[in-house]
Formats: sequence, C-alpha cells, structure tokens
Amino acid sequence: MKKILLACNAGMSTSLLVSNMQKYAKEIGVEVMIEAMPVLQAEKSWQDWDIILLGPQVRHVIGKFKETVKEQIPVLVIDMRDYGLMNGKNVLNTALKALEE
Repeated sequence: MKKILLACNAGMSTSLLVSNMQKYAKEIGVEVMIEAMPVLQAEKSWQDWDIILLGPQVRHVIGKFKETVKEQIPVLVIDMRDYGLMNGKNVLNTALKALEE
C-alpha cells in the first residue's frame, strides 16, 4: 500500500481532493492511504509517507521539504489546475507515476 501525504496551509482545503483521489483509487483497484495535513505537521511526520504532495499555495516550501527528506521520498507540487478543479484522478496518477520512478 502506497502512502500519499498532501500538505497545505491548514490541511482542510485538500480534504475534498483527498476524497476524490480515494474514490478514483477505489475505481481502479489501487490500495493507497491518502491524508491531508498542515505543512508544519507534515514536516514532522514525513518519514511515515512514501510521497509528499504540496498544495500550490505552499509551493514556496518545496526547497525546505526536499532538504529535509534528502531525496528519500519524492516531494512534488500539485498542479495548480488539477488542484483548482479537485481532479483526484490526475493528482493520484501523478503521485503513482512519481513513486514508480
């Protein structure tokens, strides 16, 4: 099971996106654990996840996250369009592709 963390300002704006991602994962038969949390909390618990997806509104912390995780896990910024449309399919596919690399 892949564990995907979405990090944003308060962890609340991504809850709909998490739901959409989970719904799509179920449709395609992929077992994933997806959770949203604030950036500060994500910084402290990154070791528990396989990938971190940052909301576009916190993309400015990507350098700090990459330095913290030291390339042990992928850290990506969610595409602004996919985030705005709450496109769980695209966001999940992006995460799964990054995990395959």
